[in-house]
Amino acid sequence: MASIGIPREAPGQRLVAATPATVGKLVGLGYTVLVERGAGREATFADDAYRAAGAQAADAAEVWGADVVTAVDAPSDEQVGLLREGALLVASLQPAARPALVEALAARGVTALALDAVPRISRAQSLDVLSSMSNVAGYRAVVEAAQEYGGMFAGQVTAAGKTPPARVFVIGAGVAGLAAIGAAASLGAQVRAFDVRPEVGEQIESMGAQFVRAPQAQQEVSADGYARPLTAEQAAAALEVYAAECAQADVVITTALVRGTAPTTITAAAVAAMRPGSVVVDLAASGGGNCELTVPGERVVTENGVVVLGWTDLAGRMPQHSSQLLGTNVVHLLQLLTPGTDGVPVLDLEDPVQRGMTVAHAGDVLWPPPPVAVSAAPPPAAVPPPPTEQELAAQREAARQEAARRAQRRTVTFALAAVALTLAVSFAPAAFLGHFTVFVLAVFVGYYVISNVSHSLHTPLMAQTNAISGIILVGALLQIGSDDVVVTVLACVAAAVASINIFGGFLVANRMIRMFRRGA
Repeated sequence: MASIGIPREAPGQRLVAATPATVGKLVGLGYTVLVERGAGREATFADDAYRAAGAQAADAAEVWGADVVTAVDAPSDEQVGLLREGALLVASLQPAARPALVEALAARGVTALALDAVPRISRAQSLDVLSSMSNVAGYRAVVEAAQEYGGMFAGQVTAAGKTPPARVFVIGAGVAGLAAIGAAASLGAQVRAFDVRPEVGEQIESMGAQFVRAPQAQQEVSADGYARPLTAEQAAAALEVYAAECAQADVVITTALVRGTAPTTITAAAVAAMRPGSVVVDLAASGGGNCELTVPGERVVTENGVVVLGWTDLAGRMPQHSSQLLGTNVVHLLQLLTPGTDGVPVLDLEDPVQRGMTVAHAGDVLWPPPPVAVSAAPPPAAVPPPPTEQELAAQREAARQEAARRAQRRTVTFALAAVALTLAVSFAPAAFLGHFTVFVLAVFVGYYVISNVSHSLHTPLMAQTNAISGIILVGALLQIGSDDVVVTVLACVAAAVASINIFGGFLVANRMIRMFRRGA
């Protein structure tokens, strides 16, 4: 049975690599969990809560000397010296930016897995710490912007007048961008968003924002899930789009961070054209910033009164939930590494997910990893050859004949219906004509009412149909005792169908309501 060490992070880092909830799952995998005293204090997790979950309190030397060490940030030189040979280290290592650290870990004989190097494939999504933290950062970015912005996000109508909603422009529709869009839209802001990948337009609009369409500034997604580098012409067109949108926005949130590098999306000139009191939240500040005026870790106020926030600890400002998400990512990784649930980690370098994360093993540096064979981009659809003139003529003729047949069938159907209606009116009693008139009018009214209701209102509409079905059920029950066998049979059928509609409607409505309840 191997031991897992959860160290206390350096001052300033409020996250912890495991929470009491995730410690219980690690213990369930067969591991002995050692938590450094005070490791979860900044994230509001007490040592007693870890002990109650099955962990043991330990000092720093014991934790860093465990068989497996899971941390939030990369270890310092001193902490690397505490790792024993053959240990497994799981942390965000930034291997591309810190080659000396990777070499030191390899020289120590440590197997190092970088949480920030998870391949962008569907099977690895549950391990992707970057996505988890980006989701929190996108949400927190809106909170920070709302605090800095001098107005309300939602438009207000009062006796003293009305105020317009805030205009929010989001650059990038990755995990962070979509989270920011959702948070800003939920606060009532008017949200617009742009991404160089045109295929994310539907995702942007599904979150309640308007997708800024600029084909001249957009590019396709690459095989690893990131956007391809823009050409010089596309980059120039994109900067024009950003500048035009920023000039109209009250809040701008930038999220463009590709492989740790932040491309410039907002120039100093674009900031100078923004209105005083506007806010720019740069989520890519850790990579240098998307805005030319961003200073990582600082709040900058420009000469024209624009606030530029370069916070690099947005996820850390919500440490409780961020730690829970990060700890869950670690649990999923340990589940992958422990197929026997016996507390013995097994590294499979043939697995593209594990190989993509492994930066050092058995004294060798394994970074960068080989390209992932599984493509994140859908294969291009085969383009059929254009039809010939003869084929086009044949298609037009076939369409004309089909239209003629449909028109003929409609004419015959209407004629037969007219004859049947004439016979019914001629020979039917007066009472039948009154009921039949009500029936026909109800069909027409119901058709036009329901067909013009938006799809988003079909669930509320179901409550109305339940009420109608209740009326039908009451009427059917009154007719079941009739002396006419036909009337009794029809009443039984109507009662059964109405009951199905009522009870089914209530079940569906109850399920929809439970989806919006906390903890459901």
